[in-house]
Amino acid sequence: MNESEAKAWLTDVWGVSRETFDRLDAFRALVIEEASRQNLISANSIPAIWTRHIVDSAQLLIHATPRGLEDNQSRNWLDLGTGAGFPGMVIAIMRDAPITLVESRRKRIDFLVEAMEALDLPHVSVFGGRLELLEPESFSVISARAFAPLPKLFQLAHRFSTADTRWLLPKGQRAREEVDMAELDWSGVFHVEQSLTEAESTIIVARKVGRKGHA
Repeated sequence: MNESEAKAWLTDVWGVSRETFDRLDAFRALVIEEASRQNLISANSIPAIWTRHIVDSAQLLIHATPRGLEDNQSRNWLDLGTGAGFPGMVIAIMRDAPITLVESRRKRIDFLVEAMEALDLPHVSVFGGRLELLEPESFSVISARAFAPLPKLFQLAHRFSTADTRWLLPKGQRAREEVDMAELDWSGVFHVEQSLTEAESTIIVARKVGRKGHA
């Protein structure tokens, strides 16, 4: 998928409004500007930011709910290790439902707060600190992009999930291997979906995740 195809997917296929598209473009500009001050995203990925980061994040909404895309607006979301805002800030721009972004690095926390305020996203909450310090709460969707291997991720974040929670986890070619490792200690329904943006990218979609041997 190239830049023109990415933009067409957002507007023609997904049906993103002009206001939302403009907000995504404004966020893109904020990321590029901030990348000159801190290592938000790799320099090589900046020319392909619409594909590599924005659509790569937005496509998670396809898998977020079993009841249709419109139900996305009512589901609270937890994004782990948000970093430069992918996928969390993109999801926040695409829908109005509550989303909590977790990030532990000070400069990136500051950037996320500034972006949230600049883009007028009152439904976004930025938790600046380690996930272990976040108060327990149940979320409908949990996402994480390059946060931790699957077994470690479940260990850290399972307390924020219920049997109905959808886990949306962008991965590379070895996603199936991560699922196999996780299934040694964790049960659940796991699917590995192909990413829309890159042939070597995948998305682990999981639900009914629970530690084996526990009720």
